[in-house]
Amino acid sequence: MEKKSQVAVLERKEELLFRTPTEEDGKDVWQLIKNTGVLDLNSSYSYLMWSKFFDETSIVVETNKQIVGFISGFIQPKSADTLFVWQVAVDESARGKGLASRMLHENLHSDACRNIRYLEATIGPSNEASQALFLKLARDLKTTCKVTECFTENQFPGSGHEDELLFTIGPF
Repeated sequence: MEKKSQVAVLERKEELLFRTPTEEDGKDVWQLIKNTGVLDLNSSYSYLMWSKFFDETSIVVETNKQIVGFISGFIQPKSADTLFVWQVAVDESARGKGLASRMLHENLHSDACRNIRYLEATIGPSNEASQALFLKLARDLKTTCKVTECFTENQFPGSGHEDELLFTIGPF
């Protein structure tokens, strides 16, 4: 029995398959994150864990058996009505087509997220694309987006990591 229905969408002669990740996707998700060149690349082990243990609240998109999109998310242990989105990745070949927005909506409509009323994500101040994505999601859902401080650059080891702002969208 499938954990979430698989939806195929025809776009510009490309068939996109939205589905939950599996363990077998871990290495391809790691490569996708690496190829973005802008997202924090975590260990390959972490992407295997996301694909195995957080599969119902995450999503992959593939075309021609190649992963072109990934969202990692989890339901917050201290707030069962809140989905935290950790990373949103879209392959360069699939950018500019609204895929990230479609992945967020598909993820929110999954069985695992049926009781979700809020979505949270942390975003660096210079990441205008992600800020626009989540502000658009709030507009699409006809709700608010509250932005607050979350992590300061001083909390990260070494130098070079900017502050992270917490975007809280909801209720919806």
